Amino acid sequence: MTRLMLVRHGLTEYNVTRRFAGSSDVELSPLGCQQVVKLRERLADQPVDCVYCSDLRRARVTAEMLTDGRDVPVTACLELREVDYGECEGLTFSQIKERYPEVAERVVAPDKGLEFPGGESFAAMVDRITRFKERLAQHAASDNVLIVSHSGPLRSLVCSLLGISQGCWRQLRIDNASLSIVDTYQFGAILSLLNGTSHLKALPKP
Repeated sequence: MTRLMLVRHGLTEYNVTRRFAGSSDVELSPLGCQQVVKLRERLADQPVDCVYCSDLRRARVTAEMLTDGRDVPVTACLELREVDYGECEGLTFSQIKERYPEVAERVVAPDKGLEFPGGESFAAMVDRITRFKERLAQHAASDNVLIVSHSGPLRSLVCSLLGISQGCWRQLRIDNASLSIVDTYQFGAILSLLNGTSHLKALPKP
């Protein structure tokens, strides 16, 4: 069994203000850093053999904080980036609805064929995650792999690992600094934990 521990980066100010942050290289907020510390405490007794993370700062710093004190390599992967929202980067949904009403309508739908103006399509993001999944097949059955990324890629990865339609990804909730666990076997995968956030209960709500 290869255990995949899926972590969404800690909170950012863009998350608080509900702005679209895909390729925008925003930092963790002070509360986001506290969230990651709590998650590190939760994972203290969990062995970690390998770490993959998005190369964007909020995910990379989360991965570095989680592995502080561990002798384990952290590999940054472009494939684990969030969707590039192009001209919609930094905008709230209300602003997108005002400036790009057709885009807003397709986001709500949701429409997997949606391509953000000057940015990326959801389909392209799914292709990236499919390529990343090939890396996981190289791991030994006993490996414990930590993956630090963003909401969209992680939900897509869960769908891919479980063999369910990518159309289901919007029905999965992945909060900031949450932990999800997928155990993979020769016959497939089992979702053992989704969006675990019990370690965050003592912190203020965003």
